[in-house]
Amino acid sequence: MPGEARRHIVARQFQKVRHGYLRLTSRFMVVIRSVAKGLGVVAVIASLACLTALTVRFGFDHGDYELRTIDRIITGCNIVFLVNILFNLALNFKETVKDSRIVKWVVDIAVLVTMFPLVYPHPESPWIPVLEKILYNHRFIYAILAAYAAVDISYGVMSVVGKRTNPSLLMSASFLFFILIGSLVLMMPKCTVSGIGFIDSLFVSTSAVCITGLTTVDVSQTFTPTGLVVLAVMVQAGGLGVMTFTSFFALFFSGNTSIYSQLMVKDMIYSKTINALVPTLLYILGFTLFIEALGAVGFFLCIHGEMGTTIEEEMVFAAFHSLSAFCNAGFSNIEGGLSNPVLLRSNQWVYIIASVLIFAGGIGFPVLMNFKSAVVRRLRSLWCRMFRRGCYSSPAHIYDLNTKIVLVTTAWVVAVSSVLFFLFEYDNALYGMPLGHKIVQSLFNSFVPRSSGFSSVNPAGFLNITLIMFVVLMWIGGASQSTAGGIKINTLATMLLNLKAVILGRERVTAFRRTLSVPSIRRAHAVIGLSIVAYVFFAMVLVGLEPELPTRSLLYEAASALFTVGSSLGITSQLSVASKILLSVAMFLGRVGIISLLVGIVGSHTDPPAKFPTDNIIIN
Repeated sequence: MPGEARRHIVARQFQKVRHGYLRLTSRFMVVIRSVAKGLGVVAVIASLACLTALTVRFGFDHGDYELRTIDRIITGCNIVFLVNILFNLALNFKETVKDSRIVKWVVDIAVLVTMFPLVYPHPESPWIPVLEKILYNHRFIYAILAAYAAVDISYGVMSVVGKRTNPSLLMSASFLFFILIGSLVLMMPKCTVSGIGFIDSLFVSTSAVCITGLTTVDVSQTFTPTGLVVLAVMVQAGGLGVMTFTSFFALFFSGNTSIYSQLMVKDMIYSKTINALVPTLLYILGFTLFIEALGAVGFFLCIHGEMGTTIEEEMVFAAFHSLSAFCNAGFSNIEGGLSNPVLLRSNQWVYIIASVLIFAGGIGFPVLMNFKSAVVRRLRSLWCRMFRRGCYSSPAHIYDLNTKIVLVTTAWVVAVSSVLFFLFEYDNALYGMPLGHKIVQSLFNSFVPRSSGFSSVNPAGFLNITLIMFVVLMWIGGASQSTAGGIKINTLATMLLNLKAVILGRERVTAFRRTLSVPSIRRAHAVIGLSIVAYVFFAMVLVGLEPELPTRSLLYEAASALFTVGSSLGITSQLSVASKILLSVAMFLGRVGIISLLVGIVGSHTDPPAKFPTDNIIIN
């Protein structure tokens, strides 16, 4: 018994020690995870600082002192990267292995290589001269740091998405980040011919990322080829949607993340299932690049030998205008844009191709996804009929309600606006043109004010009734989740269908044998109401800030900025600094969506548990 009692005492003491060890280990792991998360946040901040410092270092001219300061900042970011990597490998190895993909391992190892130049200064007699030239080459080290920063930011994006961050705020923040970075990059001496001020750079950057097209400077005379490339990248990112643009790279670098983050990205790109997430992203990017490439070829064939420029300049014109047209941006790299007299007197195929690209970009990615699904189902059905009899089943409702409403409403808006423009401007802006040119210009100008921002004829010479029609078309815009602006054609169709139901005394709003949901109707009317209130606000403030400029031009400018169109009556460069900032805010709100931003700020609230009595108010 005494021996057995001692064994029980020893066992209890062992259990106490074991439990104490487990508690200590658990607390230690909690501390390790907390420190790892903190280092991760610091590393993301350092990544942003590193990319910014590299941009400033290579994009601007500096004195010796400024160059040393920037190099110290880059070195500090390098040290942060090394500390983060070594800490995770030494104390958080399991989590690091689970969360890292091959791309992350590659950049981590590459950054570890940069530790040698930090701890071991440049030797006078290197053992391996070839290796020495690589390890102590500043450009090589900077390239590694830039790659690590890009991958780390991608992981940070998916981490933020996975923490149930409000999608609207996340999208708004991503647009704002791209705008600020773009304004900094556009100010680089290599991007401009003779420099550009911060306000003008901010305005152009906002216009590019928000795919508006308004500009306070002459793009063709201000920006160098490098600047045009930067502008094109911002337009492409803004056209696809900054989150769509970055989500692909974030998912590619970070792999499969949390279910919530994948669901958020799925909603952003209108993917039906999580399994189709990456294929859908690939389809959107691939389809965009394919259509822009076809448009570039079409533009090149139209202008080749017509404008008196070199083949390289013709290729740049074709590529830039194809991207700008598909993204509904309205930027042009030639003097006068599409209103250039040489183009206006040409065979008009430039305007037909531009109209097709504007339509393809403004129809909306959900509609394009529906088209892809319809084509795939048709091909499968044809295959079954030809080679595998008995497997064919007639597909029902190939095109969803959204697609049908967008296509029908768009067709009506284009047809009506084309006819009205032809009638209004027949003896005015279209005077002296052949009948065929007048028809093409009328069709082109029915697409232009709905978001593209191009001009084939100077809108300053339009009749007042035409300008009113253009403002209405700006307000309508293109389809939802597209590169176009405005309240969207879906919203207009919902309002008209609800109006039809009210007039006919029906309780339900229907279309194509489908009933529109009440939340969709409520959101449509909220968007319309907010758009009117916002336009009145921005128009009044702009008129108050610019009392010396024509009122009709200011009203037109406010609509063009808020509904991200980019058309102007020629006063943009004459605006004051306050007015430029005001219109930049208007472009930003018009792109991210005022109601989406408000929902993100206020947050969603459930109805109170108590149900109040229903009553009517007088509306007539």
